[in-house]
Amino acid sequence: MNTYTHGHHESVLRSHAWRTAENSAGYLLPYLRADMRLLDIGAGPGTISVDLAKRVAQVTAAEKGDQELRLSRDLADERGIANMTFEVLDIHALDIADDTYDVVHAHQVLQHVADPVQALREMGRVTRPGGLVAARDADYRACVWWPEIPELDEWMSLYQAAARANGGEPDAGRRLHAWARSAGFEDMTASSDTWCFATHTDREWWGGLWAERIVASDLAQQLIDEGRATRGDLERIADGWRAWAQCEDGWFSMLHGEIVCRVGESAGLTGQAKA
Repeated sequence: MNTYTHGHHESVLRSHAWRTAENSAGYLLPYLRADMRLLDIGAGPGTISVDLAKRVAQVTAAEKGDQELRLSRDLADERGIANMTFEVLDIHALDIADDTYDVVHAHQVLQHVADPVQALREMGRVTRPGGLVAARDADYRACVWWPEIPELDEWMSLYQAAARANGGEPDAGRRLHAWARSAGFEDMTASSDTWCFATHTDREWWGGLWAERIVASDLAQQLIDEGRATRGDLERIADGWRAWAQCEDGWFSMLHGEIVCRVGESAGLTGQAKA
């Protein structure tokens, strides 16, 4: 994985902890069975992972480091989830035998990695024939909002620049289908879904998160260090987020691309998607 643009500031973790299987992996849920083993790559605070663990026989939550993985461990302990294990893994070179899992899942991960096609190949390699590779990713350039607040346009331009400077692809959602095809998958279902924030409570939460993230997270420090924005610029953008949140007509939608790939019989090529 490249540098993680968002970092692990409390405001970022608060955002990630809102995610559940229902609001972030709904496209995958109809495929799950109680006897399945599932690998959840990029588990973050573990809220999606523990939800998935209630639906399948066993879940392995994976992260790039012990510190990041601790969040998932703590949540599983807190909720009494006994059918989870935890692994530090590199998505580009998973230290897992071929054909190990029934489902390999990644939410909001491929937008941050150096080589998403290789990552998908590895996800396919460790999935048993007939199993599923599933990924969901945001498409930042497809975000839309009302009213048209100039500071949110600045936020978008700055985020795009920072993410790409870190080697990521902030518009990953629209590319998932193409990446999967390049990785060798043929039997797949592509779809899209959105998060929408329009109620007063949702606007307060979403706008408040980004008002804090743009001045206090790793993203803020990167933008200042790279000379893309001043502290004053970021404070002004934070004020724009707060103004949007207080607007009774305020509405924000974030598009996500989704893919579910059925893994075929092994072609016998280590590191290649089965086809």
